[in-house]
Parts: sequence; structure tokens; C-alpha cells
Amino acid sequence: MKRLFIAAGLLAAYFTASAQKGIDSTAYKKQKISQTDIQVLFSFYTQDGNHSAVTGGTGTENLQVYATDVSISHQRDSVHTFDLGFGVDMITSASTDRIDMVMSSASRHDNRFHINAGYSRLFKKPHLRVGINSGLALESDYLSVPIGVSVSHDNTDHSRQWSASLQYFYDDLRWGRFDPDYYAPETLVYPSELRDTAWFNIYTRQSYNLNLALYQVVNQRMQFAVFPELVYQKGLLSTPFHRVYFNDGSTLRVENLPRERWKFPIGLQFNVFVGRNTVIRSYYRFYHDNFGITGHTIQLEVPIKTSPQFTLSPLLRFYTQTGAKYFRPYKEHNINEAFYTSDYDLSRFNSYKAGISARYALLKPMFRHYSFQEIGLRYAFYKRSDQLSAHMVSLLLDFKHSKG
Repeated sequence: MKRLFIAAGLLAAYFTASAQKGIDSTAYKKQKISQTDIQVLFSFYTQDGNHSAVTGGTGTENLQVYATDVSISHQRDSVHTFDLGFGVDMITSASTDRIDMVMSSASRHDNRFHINAGYSRLFKKPHLRVGINSGLALESDYLSVPIGVSVSHDNTDHSRQWSASLQYFYDDLRWGRFDPDYYAPETLVYPSELRDTAWFNIYTRQSYNLNLALYQVVNQRMQFAVFPELVYQKGLLSTPFHRVYFNDGSTLRVENLPRERWKFPIGLQFNVFVGRNTVIRSYYRFYHDNFGITGHTIQLEVPIKTSPQFTLSPLLRFYTQTGAKYFRPYKEHNINEAFYTSDYDLSRFNSYKAGISARYALLKPMFRHYSFQEIGLRYAFYKRSDQLSAHMVSLLLDFKHSKG
């Protein structure tokens, strides 16, 4: 579900976790401080291109996503932390409107709802924080239930931290949950002219994501981090309403991909403080999977603090990947192939993303225990060598409630 990953990727760029340090003194009695951080994110994403997988690798990829997300993190004290996130995405897609080949049909519009919650506890003597989380994402033809556990360790002087998390996703790709005639999962959605055949005898997908991280402070001006990952997926990895046209001129089928996929990403980050007001954040990521895709990402971000309250951050990212062995363009697949797709997300391409964000830290009280922490605005432009282009705009509002 391309639009889900686009929306998720857009939102994830803004949400980060924060750690609070307790204050101890032999001269004063230690007090418990309750603190709640509330972030509200409004974002808009729009794209266009001419290689829609719904119509076999040709045709419009026009898509708009309006998203509102709320993230709440409550620290009851220095030990217990509770997290809650929820949001709604409103999606308009000319591409999925072609599933039934009827223009301006109901399939042009969709909504996505998601909620997630988590809890973590700090064990002070070994400096370990252990957490659990779960949630729900729901769309008319998609349901996802994640369950995860995490652990992190911070050394005594806070110069090194490692973390590990394991996330499991259960996805159900049946349609019908928002349809007034059903309000329940009914069937997979196939292209209208291919609905006389049951192309798949499964409708679920399971994913296991192992994420590791090591953060190390080199000195007062340098930090680096390493992010190894391992992803395993099994089940229905095809999108059932993607068409594939073959080179015999008459055969049309539903996209078919293997039932298992392994992914092997690893990321490297290196931050250097330049002077008092500038940080250079460099990032490289290597990616490989058993579909035959190898990718490289290089990103550079330079936050510049122009005043104690205002920070400006330009960003530039380049990406390149090889194509999956199962990809062919429109009408280039051989009829004897076992697996086939014309989804250009799995093709060979290069891309770049250029953006800029502005952050203004207010740190001003609003009511007795509430304060307005910051406001952030980000814009980015994305361009791919297959002519897909996109614009992204996000607005972040950050509030905090503290009570001793």
C-alpha cells in the first residue's frame, strides 16, 4: 500500500523521543515531577507521475494526503513513561480510482485511522529502559496491528547508548470495513475486469522488524551512531489491485510476488558541531533484499541557530537503487514468468529530496502548568528519475504540561 508508507514516512520525520534526567541532591528532598509533552502535527503531501501500478505501470499517480496526528508522552516520574499517538489521514488518489476504471468513483477517496500506545520503565541500577507498545491502523482495504518490545541502556556519563527493538505487524488486506453494506472485512480488491478469478488464497501479511542502534559521543563536538536492521515478511506481499500487462499483447494478470521477503538495511550517522550555532548531520544507509534491490542513501542536514529561539535547517538527500528481478515496465513481462510486477517503486531509479525546516522555540507559559514549547514548519520537494515528483509541507506544535 504505497500511500500508507508515504503518509507514514511523512509523519515519522517529525516525531522523536525525549529523555528527562532526574535531579538529586543531598541537601534537598528529591521531588517527583509529572510531565506531559503534547505534539500536534498537520501535514500535506501531494505527488504526480505517469507510472501507476494500478494500471500496469502507465497512467496517473496523482495523490494527495491530508494528515493530522497527535502524540502524547507522559512521564509520571523519572521511572514510568506512557505514550499515546493517534491520527487521521484523508487520501485522494486518482491512481486507485482506476481500480474499477470508473472516473470520480468512490475509490478516489479514502480515510486512514491509526492509534498506538506504549509504556516504558527505567531500571536505574543497570540503567536499562524496557518498553512495550501496540496499536491499530485501519483503512477501507487494510488493517494493521503492531506489537513491539524495546530495551535501551545508557552508560553512567551518558556518552554511549545502545537500544534494540522487535516489532511484529499483522496486516489484513481485505476490503469492506468502511462500506455501509458490510462494515466488516469481505474480500480482496482486484481490478474490475479480473474479478472472475480468485487470484490469491491468502489475505494476510506478517512482518518482523529487528532494529538495533548504538550512539557514541566521540568528544564535545562529534557524535556518531550505527543502525543495523533486519526485516522478514511473509504472506501476501503483492498488492491485489495492481495490474500487469504481458508482451503477448493480450494477457492481463494481477501482480504476483514471492510470499517471503528479507531486508537488510544498515545506517550510519555522523554529527559535527561547527562553531556555536551550526551542526552538520550526515547520514548514509545501505539497503539490500532478496528481491534483488540494492539501495544507497546519502543525506546532509545543517541546522543553523540564528538566535536562541530560532533554528533553520536545510536538508538534501540522494537515493539510488537497482531494480527488483521481478519488475518489468508496461507490456514487457514474459507470459512464462512466475512472479511479476510493474510497480515502479521496485524499479531501478535515482531520486533526490531537498527541503528546509524552521523551528521557533517559545518556551512561554500559557496557563498555570502549561507552556508552548515550539512551533516547527517544514517544506520538502521530492523528484525521481521516472518523473514522479512530490511536495510535502508539515506544521508541528509542541506543548508541555509540568506539575511538581
